[in-house]
Amino acid sequence: MRSRLLPLLIVLMAGVLLALGFPLAVLLAAAQQQRVVVDRIDDAARVAALAQFAVESRDGADERLDMLKEELARYYDVYGIDVGVFLRDGYGVMARAPRTFSIPTSGEGRQAFEEALRGRRSDDPEQVWPWQRGRLIVDSPVVRDGDVVAVVVTDSPTGRMRSRILQSWLIIAAGEAAAMLVAVGAAIRLTGWVLLPVRVLDAVTHDIATGRMNSRVAAAGGPPELRRLAISFNEMADNVEDVLEQQRAFVADASHQLRNPLAALLLRIELLALELPDGNEEIASVRTEGKRLAHVLDDLLDLALAEHTSAQLRLTDIGELAAERVAAWRPVAEEKGVTLTREGGAVTAWADPIALSSALDAVIDNAVKFTPAGGGVTVTAGREGPMSTLVINDGGPGLTDDEITRIGDRFWRSNRHQNVKGSGLGLSISRALLTVGGGSITYAHGEPRGLRVTLRVPRSSDRD
Repeated sequence: MRSRLLPLLIVLMAGVLLALGFPLAVLLAAAQQQRVVVDRIDDAARVAALAQFAVESRDGADERLDMLKEELARYYDVYGIDVGVFLRDGYGVMARAPRTFSIPTSGEGRQAFEEALRGRRSDDPEQVWPWQRGRLIVDSPVVRDGDVVAVVVTDSPTGRMRSRILQSWLIIAAGEAAAMLVAVGAAIRLTGWVLLPVRVLDAVTHDIATGRMNSRVAAAGGPPELRRLAISFNEMADNVEDVLEQQRAFVADASHQLRNPLAALLLRIELLALELPDGNEEIASVRTEGKRLAHVLDDLLDLALAEHTSAQLRLTDIGELAAERVAAWRPVAEEKGVTLTREGGAVTAWADPIALSSALDAVIDNAVKFTPAGGGVTVTAGREGPMSTLVINDGGPGLTDDEITRIGDRFWRSNRHQNVKGSGLGLSISRALLTVGGGSITYAHGEPRGLRVTLRVPRSSDRD
C-alpha cells in the first residue's frame, strides 16, 4: 500500500510546486525586463528633451546639435546601448551612436518607431527569455508645437538582463528542489505514520489466519480511527479465541467423559456375549460399532489436542523425517502387499517435527489403507518456492472432483469407502497439525491413478 500511496502524494506535491513555480518564474522575468524598460524610457525621454531643445533653438543650433551628438556618444561608450534621434521621415538623422546604427526596417523595432510617430512611446515590449538572443528596443517621440518631428530610438543588448533572469530562475529551482525534498520526507513520514497500524494489523491477521490465535495488535501510532480499529480487532480476536477455546474444551471434555461410559458399555456387551451362543451375528455387530465409536472418541480427543497445541518450530530435515516414518509403516504395508517407498534427498524446513510426523502418519495410513495389494505408495520430499513439500502418491481408486473438494472435512468419507475402517477425522487432524506451524495440506488426482496428497511447510522462519 505504501508503494502505491507514496508516489501519488509525491506527484500531487510536485504538481503543486510546479504550479506555483512557473507563474513565479514568469513574474520575475517580467519584473526584470520591466525594470530595464523603465530605465530605457527615462533615458529616451532625457535624450528627447535634448533633441527638442536643439530643434527649437534658433541661435546656436549647431552648438546644440553637437552637444546632443556628444551626449549620445558618451551614453553609448558608458552603457553600450545603441541610441539615435531620427527625423520623422525615417531617413534623416539628427544624431546617433554608433554611426552605423539605423532604424529597423521590419519587426518589433519598426512597429515601435511607427508607434512613436503617432506620439506614443514604448512601454510594453515583447518579453525576452533567457534562451533568446533578442534586443530590447524602446522609442520616445520628440514633440514640437504638438507635432512629432523626430523619434529617439534605443536598442539595448539583453545579455545582462537574461543572466539576471536565469539566476533568479536557478534560485527558484533550488527552492523548488529543497521544498520537494522536504515534501518527500514529509510524505514518507506521513505514509509511515498512517500505514504503521495497517501493517501491524495485516501481520497479526496473517498470524491468526495461520493458527497463531494468541497474536494481538500492539499499541502503535497512527490516526485515531486506525487506533480504534486496532482496539476493536483485539476485542474481536479475544472473542473468537474464547469461542474456539470453548469448542475445543467441549470436544475434549465430551470425548473424554464418554470414554468411561463407553468402556463400561463394551464390558457389559462382552458379559452379555457369554450368555449367547458363539457366532451370534448381532453381538458381533454391536462389538464392531462399539469399537468404532471408541475409535471416533479417540480421534476427537486427538483433534482437540491438535487444535489447542502450539507449534514448536525448528529447522528440520523433512527428508530424513519422511524416511523414518516410511520405515515405521513399511511392515504394515508389506503385510497388506503394498510397496511403500521414499524418494528425494535431504530437504530442510521450519516445522514442528512431532506435529509433522503425526500428520504424515495419518496420510500414509490413509494411502496404505486404500491401496490394493500389489500397488505402491511413494513419499517424495522436495521444494516448491518458499515451501518444502512431502508428496504422498498412492495406488488406490482415487476420488472424483467433487469428492476432492470435500476431502479433509470432519467425519466426511466417500460413499464408496464406507466399509473401510476409519472415523473420517485423520486428515482433519493432519490439517490442524500443519496449520498451527504455518503449513498446509492439499489434494489432487494421482498419476496415472490414485490420490496425490501434498504437505507443505515453510522453508524459512520469517513469517512475513
